[in-house]
Amino acid sequence: MTSITFLGTGTSQGIPMIGCQCEVCQSPDPRDKRLRSSALIQYQGLSILVDAGPDFRQQMLREDVRHLDAILLTHAHKDHTGGLDDVRSFNLLEGHPVNIYCEAYVESSLRREYAYAFAEPRYPGAPEWQVHPIVPGVPFTLHSNALEDCLHWESGRGYYRPPADACAKAAHPETATVIPVRGWHDRIGKLSVMGYRFGPVAYMTDLASIDDTELEKLKGVQVVTVNCVKRGPHISHFSLDEAIGFFHRVGAPQSYLTHLSHMLPRHAALDAELRAQGIRVAYDGLRIEV
Repeated sequence: MTSITFLGTGTSQGIPMIGCQCEVCQSPDPRDKRLRSSALIQYQGLSILVDAGPDFRQQMLREDVRHLDAILLTHAHKDHTGGLDDVRSFNLLEGHPVNIYCEAYVESSLRREYAYAFAEPRYPGAPEWQVHPIVPGVPFTLHSNALEDCLHWESGRGYYRPPADACAKAAHPETATVIPVRGWHDRIGKLSVMGYRFGPVAYMTDLASIDDTELEKLKGVQVVTVNCVKRGPHISHFSLDEAIGFFHRVGAPQSYLTHLSHMLPRHAALDAELRAQGIRVAYDGLRIEV
């Protein structure tokens, strides 16, 4: 069984947007309250997070997430990486670094934005990450973070890695192969954004364009997501018509819109409008199993 839980389905400013008095931002429907976009995937026995934006802590608490094997980043924008400092809780509770998978340019951005997490000597209590590079077009294998180095905490010293013979690593054999699916966060193919296929489930967001060769990697999925900010053209995101066209080209039995802004109708109206086309509107906390 593979599942996807939508932790956040909002655009970079979330819904409600600060100070906005529009109908969507003032909606009493809880499905119109959208944190920044992120998803939790359960696949091949692994707990996999896609993106860790500024609402990461709130999302983990709301869904009572107590374990992560890996975080996969789609791109370097802050609404998708701004919560990574909070993996410190998992470091402390589980005694392992958190695996992060991303493209090389995203890692470079993390090294600038979170310089203290890479500095030597380590600042006591800095997040402990194990960064793994993703090569576009090349499937990669995830494994349980219980196979990573052990971390011991010592007050005043921070984390340290004990000698190998003093570290009892759990022998978790779970592995999972993930297929990266590259799109573009612009219309000229310069800003790469990575989607991911987990067997029958594909999570795509922040697309403005995608090549036909990449769409082929989505054939046969049962569940697919994609972003939409508004009805009309947008410089860096699909319009509603473009998102609908994407879903029709993929042909998945279940298609869900995510990364939504307050420029679209309220959830109930938009979902009713699209349902006849086999498209649904995701909302925070929605869980799909296949």
